[in-house]
Amino acid sequence: MTITDLKIDVAAEVGTILSSSFSISLTETASVPHSTDGAITFPNLDAKSQGVKVVKTTVLYVDMRRSTELSLKHHPHTVAKLYSAFVRAMTRCADHFGGHVRGIIGDRVMIIFDQENCYEHAVNTAVLINSVCQYVINSHFTHGEVSFGIGIDYGRMLATKTGVYRRGSAQQSYRSLVWLGRPANVASKLTDNANKPEETYEMTWVKAAFEGSLLGGSGLRYERIAPHNFVKQFGSRNSIGTMPHQNPTFHSFSVETESVVLKSATPPILMSKRVYDGYRAACPSSQEIVSEWYKLIAHSFPDVPDQVYGGDVIYTTFTI
Repeated sequence: MTITDLKIDVAAEVGTILSSSFSISLTETASVPHSTDGAITFPNLDAKSQGVKVVKTTVLYVDMRRSTELSLKHHPHTVAKLYSAFVRAMTRCADHFGGHVRGIIGDRVMIIFDQENCYEHAVNTAVLINSVCQYVINSHFTHGEVSFGIGIDYGRMLATKTGVYRRGSAQQSYRSLVWLGRPANVASKLTDNANKPEETYEMTWVKAAFEGSLLGGSGLRYERIAPHNFVKQFGSRNSIGTMPHQNPTFHSFSVETESVVLKSATPPILMSKRVYDGYRAACPSSQEIVSEWYKLIAHSFPDVPDQVYGGDVIYTTFTI
């Protein structure tokens, strides 16, 4: 097939799928579907139809931090074993609270829950994952160098199949479902921002001293001035080769440096407000809610429209 023929075929297929005559058969469900679900189909260009399913539920992502750094630092055998242990442990955590692993992309795992009790199951799974990551997986690394971020959101998730139907050896590559919806995007963004250290930068100031107090008495008064503004306060060189300050009371100066916080550190578990509210309504007497272990995060996150709550909650069984 030539490039020209391919262009014609692709244009025809895209036009068919995006045309008004192509129909989507949408089925609401309360349980997380599997790739073998007959109601979810590939696009059928002859029938001009496709079947998809929608479930309103919680979505959890967990991501391994500094994976590139770990890959460079450790032997490939160690990295391979770490990834295998991580995915296996996350799957066990998901299974314990009825979660379904529906995506494994490198060092990131996606877990979706059936609609019933989805808030409780997602938050409990997050606590279990946080416990396993900190006290089981990381215990095998001397310097505590392996850390993880967890993000949870709630909403409508659409399960579909994309691409083309394949037979033979390529069939398995096309069997997995594609999950679309806001919860996947938001949970992923929260995961990106979870368990991040405090971000700071060094701010330099000039502490300028001037003769005479603010009340006109003797002594020195001080002003904090940005370096670029301080330089502007000096005139050009005079006949004796000095650069006088524009204020005749100028006495001396020193340079001070301080650390300014750009963004506070974040806990390993982050959840959208809708998840927090749902969990609080479902489990009002839980220790996390009563003790307010999940706090409202003061700053916002890019592409996360909701307020965010976070905490570093574990099952104490893992500390024994």
